[in-house]
Amino acid sequence: MDLGMEWINYTLFLLGGAPVLLVDLVSSVLGLTCVFLAGRNSKYNFWVGYLYTAALFCLFWNKNLYAMLFLQPISLTINIIGHWRWTHPKKGEESSRGDLKVTKLSMQQRILGAAAVVLLSGIWGWMLNTVFPNDPHPYLDTVVTVLILYAQLLSALKKWDCWLVWLLVNITQIILHISVGNVFMPIVCALYLINGIWSLFGWRKLYNNENK
Repeated sequence: MDLGMEWINYTLFLLGGAPVLLVDLVSSVLGLTCVFLAGRNSKYNFWVGYLYTAALFCLFWNKNLYAMLFLQPISLTINIIGHWRWTHPKKGEESSRGDLKVTKLSMQQRILGAAAVVLLSGIWGWMLNTVFPNDPHPYLDTVVTVLILYAQLLSALKKWDCWLVWLLVNITQIILHISVGNVFMPIVCALYLINGIWSLFGWRKLYNNENK
């Protein structure tokens, strides 16, 4: 299918013999900016997130990673919900700044969340392998996809646990990008990983301060 997106194959430079495309750089800058702002508890991460979603749609179309591709409309919806929740907290959910305060999942919620990720990844991977046999790694593709959805949902609800899931996302994304021959994106994902660790401790401090 021709979507009129030939520009996504424009090569900026070579890294380790592999081409770094314009869409790679654009999505990387937007993604890093988005997670940096989220880690700093800034509501402006959502505005950058809207642009990031559009860039990722182009990126995954180019790589034939269809689970990640079809994630983007869902991701956009979660982004909109999160934007609203962060800026319009219910009574009793407000931080001292007036926005949504950081909370944590219970142990039961964590167990149920992990089980849901495993189940959905297996079902979606099987469906993807059946419908799109040219996806190079359907099950790894879907594991990353489901983890991202879960992490985004937790981020939208401002749960501290989101950063634990984002760390899993970053690690699996590094594996996925290396497996399809990307050289540039694993480096970017490593930066995500560093930001995730930093944000994990930053949000824990926020949680302790807001839930005394």
